[in-house]
Amino acid sequence: MNELDAVEILLVEDNQRDAELTIRALKKNSLANRLIHVQDGAEALDFLFGRGKYAEREINQRPRLVLLDLKLPKVSGLEVLRTIKQHEQTKNIPVVVVTSSIEDPDIQSAYALGVNSYVVKPVQFEAFSEAISRLGIYWLLVNHN
Repeated sequence: MNELDAVEILLVEDNQRDAELTIRALKKNSLANRLIHVQDGAEALDFLFGRGKYAEREINQRPRLVLLDLKLPKVSGLEVLRTIKQHEQTKNIPVVVVTSSIEDPDIQSAYALGVNSYVVKPVQFEAFSEAISRLGIYWLLVNHN
């Protein structure tokens, strides 16, 4: 089995600092061992659907959770969410939007497209770390999907 086939968390985040904080918070609870980080929406879709540099990946081995930023280069987070929820092979993957956007249209659009949860990134590191830790624990250890 390819190491990309065993991914539990797909982190889609273009801000390197936010990605590092997210990974650190997940590692704190031993939840980042099988995580892949991609930096734009196009790469996220390539990973999920086994295209481009991920063409050799077994696409039936889906991540257990997608942590998705909204403001992404190439393909927006909302478009990634729409694509995930429209395809039979990916529609049941839990997607949690983790973003700095508190804009009501973004929140409404995300829920209309089928997001499982919408979390606004806290400004302070400790609050951010705690929020990410709780997300990881819930979606990987408590929730059964």
